[in-house]
Amino acid sequence: PPPASPAAFAPPPAPAASAAAAGPAPLTFRGRPSKVLLLRNMSAASEVDDSLVADVGTECSAKYGEVVDVQVRVMPPGEDGAEDVRVYVRFAKQSSAMRAYLDLDGRFFNERQLAVWFFEEDAFEAGHPGVLA
Repeated sequence: PPPASPAAFAPPPAPAASAAAAGPAPLTFRGRPSKVLLLRNMSAASEVDDSLVADVGTECSAKYGEVVDVQVRVMPPGEDGAEDVRVYVRFAKQSSAMRAYLDLDGRFFNERQLAVWFFEEDAFEAGHPGVLA
């Protein structure tokens, strides 16, 4: 089946009752906050198509703020043989990226749980796909 549109983002599963009673977990970020997010585990390489960039840009703009650029890169398989599709979203404002990070990290997209990182803006502009903020 074709990949679901970003409108299909689903919330993360509800915490267990014992975890909820303990209160919220401390908030930690992957990377130093910036205007660029890296979304991982959004898609398999075989599922990447031209609509992914447009769909992610449209959905993120509507929910979090102006999106300046979206790029998708399929990385070579890692040591474990797993493919790595990276979706980069550059926002006009860091506050928009922060809202998106908080909302998207841990959510499910197309039956995959997303992992989100902040990404260095200079590395994004230079086209370096592996430099986390």
